[in-house]
Amino acid sequence: MLTIRVAVVGGGPAGSCAAEVLAKAGIETYLFEKNLNNSKPCGGAIPLCMVNEFDLPPEIIDRQVRNMTMISPSNHHVNINLPNQGEYIGMCRREVLDRFMRERSAHLGANLIEGVLTDIQMGHPYTLNYRNPKTGQSGSVKADLIIGADGFHSKVAKAIDAGDVPYAIAYQERIRLPADKMKYYEDRAEMYLGGDVSPDFYAWVFPKADHVAVGTGTMIPNKHGLPTMQEYLRQRAGTKIEGGEIIKIEAHPLPECPRPRRVVDRVMLVGDAAGYVTKSSGEGIYFAAKSGRMAAELIVELSQGGKIPEEAQLKEYLRRWDRAYGLTYKVLNILQNIFYRSDASREAFVELCGDRDVQRLTFDSYLYKTVVPANPLVQLKLTLKTLGSLARGQALAPAPRRSA
Repeated sequence: MLTIRVAVVGGGPAGSCAAEVLAKAGIETYLFEKNLNNSKPCGGAIPLCMVNEFDLPPEIIDRQVRNMTMISPSNHHVNINLPNQGEYIGMCRREVLDRFMRERSAHLGANLIEGVLTDIQMGHPYTLNYRNPKTGQSGSVKADLIIGADGFHSKVAKAIDAGDVPYAIAYQERIRLPADKMKYYEDRAEMYLGGDVSPDFYAWVFPKADHVAVGTGTMIPNKHGLPTMQEYLRQRAGTKIEGGEIIKIEAHPLPECPRPRRVVDRVMLVGDAAGYVTKSSGEGIYFAAKSGRMAAELIVELSQGGKIPEEAQLKEYLRRWDRAYGLTYKVLNILQNIFYRSDASREAFVELCGDRDVQRLTFDSYLYKTVVPANPLVQLKLTLKTLGSLARGQALAPAPRRSA
């Protein structure tokens, strides 16, 4: 029987989940990670369904957030609490999460290679050349299929001419706080909205094990304003983070939409390489892990009997992805276009989040990745409340702040 060989490029959640599925099925799997000590810049929030679905142990979750405070441009606060016992948003450090998932795939049989991909020689089989950045040693691997999970600046995507997409930059500081101030963030995260802290998205204070991640994001045309946005964010967080020690500054790109081509020949893209980051929330970890798993499951399904699947068969991955998550992406895109376009609409968004029906719908969609239509009466109520909030937001929105 022919042995199928699959190279997975990128050892984050997308690549590790793909490698795990493939190794479990007995497929010869090579998992490339450029730096096994890599610490990807990331807010690190994961939904409850990911903890359960991907069997994540409690020790890799730094904080279980049950309270979210949303702060409008005029500094109106709305506190959102998860009412159900056992529900929470997981906060993790990517260096901890990624290492666990990567090592689990290796334990199951994936060949873990620390190396930077230098080039791909196209053909059947493919030849992937790599270099270990620590030792300088070079090597190569032949593979029948490739899964590209190597982030936004994907070399795999470039090799298959997957197409360019617009992107944003997320910027954050890890700030270690005194114990008394860290107590406030024990099970609480904060979201700040306003053109001063981000003209495109939101800013955040997310708790970790012994520090908070304080960050913001913006589209590329506004990237030069990031230091000013971060300064305004620190001012608005005020005494809650005052006196903290900045222990790390980091930034990373966020794709704004899926790439035009995500399956070419026998190459599949997943995670950030595919462009799977949601609008409005900027979430990507769960969708990265899920896309890696879905791509690998299809390969396992199609390669029964040692057959190497072809492009037309592999494109079933895209159809399954769109059926499962297409509506989620559309809804979040609409929400961003409505509520993030001005400070008046951001005021309306925060006010709307004070409604219990809105909170339940929002948390259900985030925690469990379901977009469940409300019943007609609730839908009518939310529509009317949205219109009222938008009208009141015009009066509440603060005047634009001058650049620092």
